[in-house]
Amino acid sequence: MSGRILVAGIGNVFLGDDGFGVETVRRLSGHQLPGHAEVVDFGVRGVHLAYQLLDGYDTLVLVDATARGGAPGTLYLIEADEQTGSIEPHTAVPVLDGHHMSPDAVLALLGTLCAGTGGTPPRRTLVVGCEPSCIEEGIGLSAPVAAAVPEAVRMVLDLLRDPAHGEIAELRSTQ
Repeated sequence: MSGRILVAGIGNVFLGDDGFGVETVRRLSGHQLPGHAEVVDFGVRGVHLAYQLLDGYDTLVLVDATARGGAPGTLYLIEADEQTGSIEPHTAVPVLDGHHMSPDAVLALLGTLCAGTGGTPPRRTLVVGCEPSCIEEGIGLSAPVAAAVPEAVRMVLDLLRDPAHGEIAELRSTQ
């Protein structure tokens, strides 16, 4: 990948495995990153993420818990649909709630903001996702999701350093 890259950890640390993105970017912050990359923990601040993207990024890498039907702890690399900008396999209806916005809702809000400001959304949006085991009230990741975090960190570092790793494919479970 070239150009400015924003790696955004999203999720709610008070809902178990939903904190996957936050924990992954926390661990990423301890690594030396290329100068063109910025890593930010957005948590549940989806509106802030949309406004941050107005600063002009070529690539957005979202790190999030992503339920797609695999075994808990399975990692995915997903690319947003180029036509719709959608990440979800179905058409999601964006809900504007500043503390609980899906990635699709953030991207929809960004589209509206760009139209109003003349800004440009990222050319490419990727999601490093992890199949959650439990998204219920509670702090801490389940064992399979916690075990997937180091591999997710490696995935993001590979994406930042080597464009060939940008190929989209379901990755193996880290169980």
